Amino acid sequence: MYWHEYHDILCILPADITVTEMKQSGLSALTLTSGNRPGLLHEISMVMLAHGANILMTQQSVTGEGTDTCRSHIYFEFEGVNEPEELAKELRSISDVYEAVTNLPHSQVWGKRIIIVGGGAQVAQVAMGAVNEADRHNIRGERISVDTIPLVGEKNLAEAVDGVRRLSRASVLVVAGALMGGEISKAVERVKKDGIPVISLKMAGSVPKVADLVVTDPIQAGVFAVMHVSSLAVFDIDRIKGKEF
Repeated sequence: MYWHEYHDILCILPADITVTEMKQSGLSALTLTSGNRPGLLHEISMVMLAHGANILMTQQSVTGEGTDTCRSHIYFEFEGVNEPEELAKELRSISDVYEAVTNLPHSQVWGKRIIIVGGGAQVAQVAMGAVNEADRHNIRGERISVDTIPLVGEKNLAEAVDGVRRLSRASVLVVAGALMGGEISKAVERVKKDGIPVISLKMAGSVPKVADLVVTDPIQAGVFAVMHVSSLAVFDIDRIKGKEF
């Protein structure tokens, strides 16, 4: 179960299309708009339990502006429910639940995520390679998205790298900069232990020594990241782990 501290943009499709897509994957998703009061999440989870839902992911945020100010938006991904629309209907009967809408799961909307962390100029170049390569694959039906944050300072970068471990669908981390080591290297090792491969640009510091792959060209690093997560490409970081290009 993952908790997020940011707002995702949800793609809400007509219920008949959503249910068909979800049944094919065995994964269901829905979004609730509700009040913000103690105990409400417990009531919601008890209804989901009664329907046999095994919750795989959830995120909750309280809206600070617009027509839904101070209302809570709760997103769930779950398995084990054959009729998610029936679940949504019952959830709407809970006091302070204003709406319950079935969605496509994020894995079918945003897909696998490439995470790029580091210095602004290097991050921008890696993102250029990753976005261009992802476009090629997404045109063919895949879903690969690219997330970036430019940061400076060992503490900030180490915290960002550690944060990747808490992101859902994070498939590859690219660390891009001129000098990284110390606590950043320790964070990279923790990310790797969680099964997320790490690509590093060739740089000063100890990060390249602990990364799975070192790439000199930032654009190529972005391309490699997308090729690794693609179900259509034949590139696999595990087969060239420890190499430098």
